[in-house]
Amino acid sequence: MIQAVSGAKVLVLGGFGFLGRHLVDGLLHSGANVRVFERNMPNDAQFARDVEVVLGNFVTGEGFDEALRDVDVVYHLISTTVPSTSNDDPIADVQSNLIGTLQLLRHMQAANVGRIVYVSSGGTVYGNPMTLPVPEGHPLNPLCSYGVVKVAVENYLAMYSKLYGLSATVLRVANPYGMHQHRIGVQGVIPTFIGKMMRGEPIEIWGDGSVVRDYIYVEDVVSALLAAYGDRSSGTFNIGSGVGHRISDVLKVVRQTTGLEGAVRYLPQRNFDVEQIYLDIRRAREGLNWKPKYSLESGCAHYWRLIKAKGDI
Repeated sequence: MIQAVSGAKVLVLGGFGFLGRHLVDGLLHSGANVRVFERNMPNDAQFARDVEVVLGNFVTGEGFDEALRDVDVVYHLISTTVPSTSNDDPIADVQSNLIGTLQLLRHMQAANVGRIVYVSSGGTVYGNPMTLPVPEGHPLNPLCSYGVVKVAVENYLAMYSKLYGLSATVLRVANPYGMHQHRIGVQGVIPTFIGKMMRGEPIEIWGDGSVVRDYIYVEDVVSALLAAYGDRSSGTFNIGSGVGHRISDVLKVVRQTTGLEGAVRYLPQRNFDVEQIYLDIRRAREGLNWKPKYSLESGCAHYWRLIKAKGDI
């Protein structure tokens, strides 16, 4: 896996975001030459010192020509919305995420870049599942605009693969958590719980805490992204822990790990929240030779050690 990436010219769209930062670190340690496409430079410019940075506009395509020059593979991690707020403005969701991706594909064709790895959503594209754990062949019935757009992007990638020979690997990632997850309170249950506990703020839970999700530590996501570099099948893979946990159980694990209690305020259940979902990851085990390293307990423990060492989440 690492040998395959070594020496490759890799473009990471969204390389200064949560997943992007971890992926860039993984690529650099694997010996890849990394270029990052972002709208703005990060606040901590030190992070960008080991990569080439191209600033541009994902929606209009400004900067794509420069970013795609001599690139072997594109990692598409950009998303301008999150599931919990995407239904507030579906038009903006389509304009920013779907149109932006179509701009990217057009520029990739012009630059003769024929390889892309796309981070889709294992938590929203399936909707309320008919079977658990959910396999990749399950019908796609998203309940929020975020998931609808992810499915549309997947379909366009499949179209480009069939008609134009694009090699597109789709990773349907569950609910990742770890350092640099800064949309606290909007996305990321575990960082939100820990952040609010540390600040003495009440934790808000939508519903009664019985909602079930699949949580995966960010290092496991990065190992899957690196493994995907070697896939040329235009395949689709679930990337998760393969285990479901209720929100109430996650809270219990976080409390036990941190020693913090945290007051809880329960809010009405949201109608776009999938009741329970966790992913069947057998295809990734077999096709990518990948498996997660961390359980919920060990992932939270490792995350908490890093927070205490660095003084931030």
